[in-house]
This record gives sequence, C-alpha cells and structure tokens, in this order.
Amino acid sequence: MLQSFAPVSATRGAPGFLALGCVGFIASAPVHAADVAADADDARGPGTIIVTGEHLRNAEPDSPKAIAPLLDTPRSIVVLDSTVIKETGSASLVEALRTVPGITFGAAEGGNPVGDRPFIRGFDSQGSTYLDGVRDIGAQNREIFAVEQVQVVRGSDSTLGGRGGAGGSLNIVSKLPKGENFVAGDVSIGTADYKRVTVDANYRLTDTIAVRLNGMWHDQDVAGRDAIWQKRWGVAPSLTIGIGTPTRLTFSYYHLDTEELPDSGIPFLYTLTNTPNLGKSYSEPAISKVTTIDGTTGVVKRSAFYGLKSRDFRNSKTDQATMRAEHDFGGVTLRNTSRFSHTAQDYIFLLPDDSQNNVYGTSATPSATNLAAGGGYVWRRGNTRYGYTDALINQTDLFGSFDTGAIKHSFAVGGELSWEKAVRGSLVSASGSSISPRCSPLAIARYYCVSLFNPDPNDPWENYSSDTAAGVPTPIVRGGPATETRTTGRTQALYAFDSITIAEPLIVNLGIRYDRFRSKILSGGNTLARTDSNFNYQAGVIFKPTPQTSLYASIATSATPPNSLIGEGSEQNGLTAGRGQPAVNPDDLKAEKTKSYEIGAKASLFDAQLSLNAAIFRTETKNARALGDNSTVSFIGEKRVDGIELGFNGNITPWWNVFGGYTYLDAKITDGGFTALTAAAVGGQAAQTVLVPSVNTGKRFPQTAKHTFTLWTNVQPVKGFSIGGGAFHTSRVFGGYQDDRRAVQDATGTVTVIAATKELARTVPGYWRFDARASLAITPQVLLSVNVQNLTNKVYFNQVYTSHYASIAAGRSAFATLALKY
Repeated sequence: MLQSFAPVSATRGAPGFLALGCVGFIASAPVHAADVAADADDARGPGTIIVTGEHLRNAEPDSPKAIAPLLDTPRSIVVLDSTVIKETGSASLVEALRTVPGITFGAAEGGNPVGDRPFIRGFDSQGSTYLDGVRDIGAQNREIFAVEQVQVVRGSDSTLGGRGGAGGSLNIVSKLPKGENFVAGDVSIGTADYKRVTVDANYRLTDTIAVRLNGMWHDQDVAGRDAIWQKRWGVAPSLTIGIGTPTRLTFSYYHLDTEELPDSGIPFLYTLTNTPNLGKSYSEPAISKVTTIDGTTGVVKRSAFYGLKSRDFRNSKTDQATMRAEHDFGGVTLRNTSRFSHTAQDYIFLLPDDSQNNVYGTSATPSATNLAAGGGYVWRRGNTRYGYTDALINQTDLFGSFDTGAIKHSFAVGGELSWEKAVRGSLVSASGSSISPRCSPLAIARYYCVSLFNPDPNDPWENYSSDTAAGVPTPIVRGGPATETRTTGRTQALYAFDSITIAEPLIVNLGIRYDRFRSKILSGGNTLARTDSNFNYQAGVIFKPTPQTSLYASIATSATPPNSLIGEGSEQNGLTAGRGQPAVNPDDLKAEKTKSYEIGAKASLFDAQLSLNAAIFRTETKNARALGDNSTVSFIGEKRVDGIELGFNGNITPWWNVFGGYTYLDAKITDGGFTALTAAAVGGQAAQTVLVPSVNTGKRFPQTAKHTFTLWTNVQPVKGFSIGGGAFHTSRVFGGYQDDRRAVQDATGTVTVIAATKELARTVPGYWRFDARASLAITPQVLLSVNVQNLTNKVYFNQVYTSHYASIAAGRSAFATLALKY
C-alpha cells in the first residue's frame, strides 16, 4: 500500500515548467559571445596557450581566508573548477569529488545513509563542508548546477573552519552575479532514461547592478540497477548591487528538492558467526556466483535490489538564504556574511541486513520453520527517519594586504556567531524485526524477507500495526514528539591568518582560531549539555628557489568536540553513549585532537598553465573515544595516517590538458581501546565481564583506501573537436572488523579468555573505472558532447558500511549534452 506519510507525488512525473522555462530563457536571451562554449574557444587551437577563461585549470581558491596563492600556501589544496566538473559529466558533489585522489565515501545505516559523506585522508568530513566559507551542516545530497568551484583542503584545518576537519574540509563556491551579460544552458539525454536540463543566466541591469539565475531539472534511472530512480530540481537566483564599486551587497537564495528510491546495494555474504573460514578472512558482498551453506548455487546480478517500491523512499529539501555585504578600503576588504539554512529529509531506507545469518545460512539442513537456515535470503530491514536542521550563521572577515617596512603581509581576521538546531525522529513502520527466526515462513509471506538470488521490488508489501498483526493494513506515520531527539549547537569564534613575506624567497604562513561550542541534546525526556573551548593553530614556512617553485613545511591542528554534527550523521563522540558503550557524564567527555605535519613542493609551469604538487604528511589523532580498561568511556584512542600526495592540473601543451593525482594512505588505528567480553554465569558464580584489547587496534581505517589515482584529460587534435576521458582507481576499502574471542569461567569464578579462531573483515575489493568523452563545437555558441561513464561496465562497490551491506556503483551509461552559450 502507499503509506500516508510518503508523499504520493514522489513519482517519475517531470516538472516540465522548469525545463520549458530554461529553454525559453535561452531562446530569448541576447547573443553574447565573450564566454562561449569552452571547447569551442578559438584559444584552444594549436600554438596558443590559454591564460584566461574557463580552461585555466589551476584556478586559485575564492575565499577570504585564502591569504596567498596556491603556490605560496604551505598545504595541499585542490581546486576543482566548473570546467572539470562539466567535462566529467558530474551532476552531484559526490560525482565531482571522485575526480580528486585521496577522497573515499562512507555508507551508513541511519542519520545520513545515502547523503554526502566524504572521507579526506581517512577522516569523515561530512561535518567539515562549507558553502562560500560558511559551515553547511545537515544531511544533504549536494548538487553542482550552481557551483563555480570546489576547494578541497587536506590536512587538519580547524583553524580554517572551526570544529572538526581532522583530515580536511570542502569549501563550495557559488555562482554569483558578474559584470557581463550571458546565458548558458545544457540539455542532456542518455541511457537509463537520463534527462537533465540546466541554465545559467547573468544580466547586468545597470552599470552597478547584476542578477544571475541558475536552474536545474534532473531525472534518471540508475544504469544496471533494478527499480532505482532519482529526481530533483533546483533554483538559485542572486542579485549584486555595487558591481565594480568599493561597496557591494549580494543577496542569494538556493533551493534543492530531491526525490528518489534510495539504493543500499548488496549484503555481505558471511557474518562472523557463519563464515566457514578460520583465521583472518574477508567477507565481501554477495555478488555474481554464490553458494550458500546448504549447497544451493545461484547468481546475484548487479541489478539485484532488495527494497520495496511500495515502502522505500527518500525525500529531501534544502533552502538557503544568504546576504553578503562588503566594502573595499584600498587594499583591505571588510565582508559580512549572514545565512539562514534549512535542510530536511524523510526516508524509509532499505538495509539488506545480514546480521541474522540469512545470506550464507547456518545449517545445511533447513527446517520448515526456518527456511533461511540454509541461506539464500535477505532481511528487508527498513530504517526510517524524519527530521530537519536549521542554522543561522553570521561571519565577518577583514582581509587584504599591507607592508611593515620591507616585510609584506597578506592577512585575514574574522569572527563567527552561529546557532544550529537538529530535530529527528522515526516513522512507525513494521519491518519484521520482532519475528524470530527473522526469515520465518510468516516473514517471507509478508515480504519482510526475500530471495538473495531473485528479489522482486514489486512485491505487494503491506504495513500492519505490528510484525505479526492480522487484519487491516495501517498507514505509516511519524512517531510522537516524545520519541524525537532535539539537538542545538552555538558557536562563537575568532580567527586570524597572516602570510608574511620576510624576503623574496622566504614566506611564513600563520593562523590561529579560538572556538567556544556549546551543545545541548534533549532525548527521551533527558537533557544533556556541554561547552567546549578549543584553540587551534597552523604554521608553515615556504622557501621559493625560483618565483614559480616553492618548498614548504607546515603543522596544523584540529579539534572535534562532542556532538560536532549535532546528531546529523555519524557521531562517534556524541553526548549520548555510542552503541555498546556505557552512558557517560557530559562533563567527562573530551574533544578529539588531531595534528598534521606536512612537507611538500609545488611548481607552476608554462606561464602558470600547469601546476604540479607533491606532499608527504603524517596525521596523528589522540583523545579518540573508546572503551577504557576500567569499563568506562575513555579518551585513549589513537590513530595515525602517513601519506604521500601527488597532483597535477592544467595544460601540458596548447591542445592537451590534465587534472588528477595519486594518494597513498597508510592509515592505522594505533590504539582502539578495549572490548568487553562476558563470561556466562556458572553454578553460583554470577556472570563476569573482562576487557581485552580491541580488534580494531593495528587495523586500517574503515572507509579509507590505501591507494587512489585519478586522471582526467582532454586532447584537441583540431580546432573545435576534443576527445578525452578519465581513469580512476581505488584500492581495497574496509568497513569493519570482528573476531570470536570469548570468555568463560569455572565454578571457582576464574575467568579464561579463549583466543580467536576467526577474524572477519568486511571489505570491498579495489577497482579501476574508465570514462570517455568527445565534443564538437558546431558553432562558437553551440557545443555537442557525449560522455560514456564506466566504459568497461565494471562491477564495483563505491561505499562500504561497517556491517550489513556495500553500495554498488552504476553500470555503463552514456549521455549526450547540447550546450549553448550566448
């Protein structure tokens, strides 16, 4: 049945008004050829080096805190500009970031299970994402139709943005009004019912006033996946008063509306309980040819989807209103940015749950009352959430340059005041969680469980008042207010940066930031609150052997206080105790501390047409939350990442450009704390708990690849025609670890720990993916391009969770784009 809560409008119907509006806007716009289609630019002809425009690949970051050019900044920063985003065919932030080495993506089972969750240098950075330099919290799937560039800052950076940022951060730069007239539009159509329309129009109303409108409509199935679809639309108008004058005022608004049938991929084959492998072994997703414990052999296709079209959904909305005022005082600019942001999401998210051992099975002879004992079944666990996040932020920046004698300063100082609130709850929905065994005949009859080999998303599932209730189906509704969790956060911060040119070859880069963060959570009638004050810094020295090369060394810190994400995501250090951990007093909590050391080299070649960079770094984390040897939550956990990064960006020749790099991460949990084992009661002896070192100690970080490589390149053999493509590699990624150590006691109460016979790692194998693109400039204003993604139709997994499942990537897809610019 259609649940009453999930909006019935979440269908494949297209909001044609936006598409028609985009086409009409393009058709009626005045012709303007100053910013023509990138591949049609005459400057792309052989013999000419591009020095302006979109194809200046090694663009500089647009941020008041970027106090020095990339060449003179002592840290690893990647600027992903709109040209690379467009050429790769990226339609979301996640797709765009896959072109940046060293970034992997994590999955989850709640909170933000299918939203943006990038890991930078091995650390979860979903809470360290900024929009135009202002924190952008909330569970989101960010679009790129209104994005000018994405800045990826790698290394500990609480000095730049505040709480979090242990491995780095993302700053998304919006498309805002310019001092020229143009209209650009893209219309794309492709396989898997792919359809996308975007428009970008800028008009100068007067000499000092300009408006810009960005719009998008997107609708697609997912190549190689049954039933899965995605639909969204967005609009981003903006107005700037005072263009070309010392005083400017910009108003901007952003709205994104998404609807989808969420995809949670494929379950793992083994659990620790039923794996037939002794010693250390891997459990990988049950894909391709699979044999269960009772000897049944079948094929799990890439297309297998275990969800229910009549139950599963995810809807989200994002609304952001921003006002920016700035004034130039000669070489110094004062900027104030105020933003109100509202994000909301509701979902029933299928979790293809393996926790009851139904996938591989537990017995070679299943019974009539436990058909799944022989394996070959998947529990369609339905995780639910509704909620929203509001944020009100005001940030003031003063930045510019001045000289003190022979010493030159490029500086930025500022402050931030913010208020954030998150409210979340669950939907009341029967999912079979109270039926035992999980995949009993009743559970299978009610479609709570489905065949591993032949799932049917069209099964006629109904929702009842309970898992076993008979009678009339009941609608899915929200839980009562008493079941909600409400979290608030308040921040007051001050910061300062200075890039000091002491002499022509020597630059010192310094930064400090003080944050006071107060968080409060109300859940189940209980209120917990905590205030953290953190001081962070960064310092670097740059030596320039030549004006176009630099060598640097730097150190930077970060602090992640409890409840940094205010409950919207994976909160490892929340105010409530983590799963399997005892409750804690908020006053006993600590902020997780991280420090990064980095040395590197940069070069700008061919009149700033090609940038190269290399870095060697170490990141150390202390105070990570773990179970202590006294069976209480302690801050003894330690992690370490040693790594190498290589990057390239720009034009090698007038007709050949490249973007990409390589990252090596040796990321280990050096101290994972302890794990509690319970020795069962014996005779008159009560059960006892003993602590053993965590299985995670010495293991690789979850959701972190040791090797990543990306390359995107274009070649233009003749003017107006280009051909290119990409190669993307990610090595094996781990989700989580388990072993079967156990504790027993005798009649005297003596406890013995039995060594592990099995140690299981849930993991997905590494992969290579290849893309291709060709484009033809029909006229200077009209460009036709064709993208083919996953050219070899590779079956691979792009996200892995600690347990249960891994997300499977789309198969081969192709789409053509007609781009117009006037």
